[in-house]
Amino acid sequence: MPDATISLLRLRSKVFRLAFACLATVAVSLCLAPAAAAQDAAANPPSILLIVTDDQRWDTLWAMPEVQRSLVEPGVSFEESFTTSSLCCPSRASILTGAYPHTTGVYRQGGRFGGFWSFDDRTTIATQLADAGYRTGFFGKYLDAYQRDALKGYVPPGWDRWVAFVHAEYFDYGLTIDGDVHRHGLEPDDYSTDVLASHTEDFIRGTEGPLFALFAPAAPHAPALPAPGDETGFDDLPTWTPPSFDEADRTDKPEHIRALDPLDPGRTETLERLRRNQYRSLQAVDRAVERLLDALGDTGRLDDAVVIFTSDNGLLWGEHRWLKKEVPYEEAIRVPLVVRADAIVGEGARTDRHLVANIDLAPTIAAAAGVELPGADGMSLLPLVEGRAETWRDAFLIEHMRGTNPIPTYCAVRTARYLFASYETGERELYDLEADPFQLQNLAGTEPGLEGRLDTTLRGLCEPPPPGLRPQIGMVATLLGVAAVAGLAVTARWLVARSAERRRVA
Repeated sequence: MPDATISLLRLRSKVFRLAFACLATVAVSLCLAPAAAAQDAAANPPSILLIVTDDQRWDTLWAMPEVQRSLVEPGVSFEESFTTSSLCCPSRASILTGAYPHTTGVYRQGGRFGGFWSFDDRTTIATQLADAGYRTGFFGKYLDAYQRDALKGYVPPGWDRWVAFVHAEYFDYGLTIDGDVHRHGLEPDDYSTDVLASHTEDFIRGTEGPLFALFAPAAPHAPALPAPGDETGFDDLPTWTPPSFDEADRTDKPEHIRALDPLDPGRTETLERLRRNQYRSLQAVDRAVERLLDALGDTGRLDDAVVIFTSDNGLLWGEHRWLKKEVPYEEAIRVPLVVRADAIVGEGARTDRHLVANIDLAPTIAAAAGVELPGADGMSLLPLVEGRAETWRDAFLIEHMRGTNPIPTYCAVRTARYLFASYETGERELYDLEADPFQLQNLAGTEPGLEGRLDTTLRGLCEPPPPGLRPQIGMVATLLGVAAVAGLAVTARWLVARSAERRRVA
């Protein structure tokens, strides 16, 4: 072989080895980056404050000046933030675990498939943080059906400080404080948002080391009673009349929407009164945010803290004639979400439009603290907060199980552009949210190719389907016959075991 050829081969070999070494270095760096971040969090764990309001629509943050000043302006606002179930209990279970309702088993407010008794509280973000050395505190609304166990002194695992509603109200309510029930009456200083804010502030100021505090007031849930002194604000709000309000032509909607009566003047005035009071009740929450951030600042935690503000679900103000939630429409599933993390975000407000959901909150907190969170379906928002996410989801799942209202069981999928819902009745809804943001024209049955693609996405996400959802979305349902009977037996045995365990703890 000529010398020139040998030299060329040696050169190529050196180049190859150098290139391989460079690629290996990059690969190792990329692989170790999350581990390094987790190690850094473990070495310097940030304090974490999670604020979860109740039934707050995504389009109401403008009325909270302190949230605007102290969270929106220095933080990241997620404009496409949603809940995977537009109902309090399943949403709150997902917030605590990072898991879909079909993973948590919590679909309803109570009964066999809902509320406190269906929720396995042995592995939550609180238990994981407590195991990692965090001091943890809960303040406010937990899950429906907790009342009976609250009166027995039960405190869920993972919480060092526990101040929870026996039943969420603004006045005349009970709080279970580390297992002991304390009554509050009708005096101005009994207003629950202020009382819970004081307990949360005391926890922040009196705790050494890293802490996790979850502040969950009742506001602005109906009846949305304002704090004393806030009763007269927002009198000049324009009447709420978006194109979908009191929708006249609902012939393309499912039966439970078609059957609704027009909104008469009396119901419209009641709705307007509730709407004004929801804004008014949020003013106490706004002041609470200021108090809690001041406490973080005064204790030297704010610069490194992660502060998250969100709601469990939204609410309809008469759109499509509906006055509640639980439907898959934007007003019910879209929620406010702001993250302030000065050590990560830097200075200045930023807006993010990735599809994010309540199942992402617990994984975000876990990643910030450098802990594991088993069983989560969601993703950490930290790459989005840091502005370095290269890939992200393009769809997420919404789940609902029929309860006492007429809404059938359904699964729905939301993408950046489309909403597609499939009901147990065989009815379907499909909306192009770019062309039709108010969801006035149901395209189901008119776009077979698009509907088929969304149906495939839905089948991949909605597994297993909510109990009672027959195979209307093309899935092989195994919830019938023997499987259903077996499921009942397993559920019954589990509830008996959990009841015995909770009695032992209490």
